[in-house]
Amino acid sequence: MRRGCIAVGEFHCDGCGKLLKHPARYLAVEEKDGVEVDEGTVVRYCVDCCLEKSYAKYRSEKGESILTFLEVEPQSE
Repeated sequence: MRRGCIAVGEFHCDGCGKLLKHPARYLAVEEKDGVEVDEGTVVRYCVDCCLEKSYAKYRSEKGESILTFLEVEPQSE
């Protein structure tokens, strides 16, 4: 399960080792052998690592570019 979070203290990204401090955004996701699973080890990734692993993406909403960690299904009209 993906959880988009805001750093409260300080810790290192499990992907690149970058130091994350408040108020950095990061993703907590459960993985097993580097693959996202429902139950596994929780790892924390910085935004750059999330974009590299395709866990995050930028999308356009109401004319603005926003970063999302969630898997969003296109809305049918």
